[in-house]
Amino acid sequence: MFVGKFYNSIDDKSRLIVPAKFRDELGGKCVMARSLDRCLTIYTLEEWQKFVEEKLEKLPTGKADTRRFKRFFYSSAAECDVDKQGRLTIPQELKDYAEIEKDLVTIGSNRTIEVWSKEQFDEGLDPETNEVMNLDEVAESMEQYGF
Repeated sequence: MFVGKFYNSIDDKSRLIVPAKFRDELGGKCVMARSLDRCLTIYTLEEWQKFVEEKLEKLPTGKADTRRFKRFFYSSAAECDVDKQGRLTIPQELKDYAEIEKDLVTIGSNRTIEVWSKEQFDEGLDPETNEVMNLDEVAESMEQYGF
C-alpha cells in the first residue's frame, strides 16, 4: 500500500527519486501514465495489468468516447526501470503533460503513486485554508458511496 506525501525534484536527466518507502513494493519495473488530473500515475506492473484487464479492456469498443478514453491511457503509458539508486526517468511527453519542470510532490494513493508538479499541486490548494479540497463539499458528495 502506498501512502504519504513527499517533496522532491527531478535531476538534469529527468529522473525522479522514488521515495524509499515506495521502492520495495514497486520492484525494479513499473508503468507510468497520464492521470485524469494533471499529474502522472505510477503503477506496479501487477496493478497496471489489473487496471487494463478490469477497467480499460471492459469498455465497449463500439463507442468513440471509450476508444478515445482507452487511447488516453495506452498512448501515454511507459514501462520504466527503477535503478539501484531508486530513480526512474520521466519521459518528456509525460513531463510536458504534468507540467513538470523541477519540483515535485509524490503522493501515495493506496495502489498507485501520483507524481505532481509542485506548482500544479499547489494550485489545487484553497488559499485560505491551505487544504486540497473543501472537506464539507467532499463529504456531501461521498454520501452516495456510503461514507
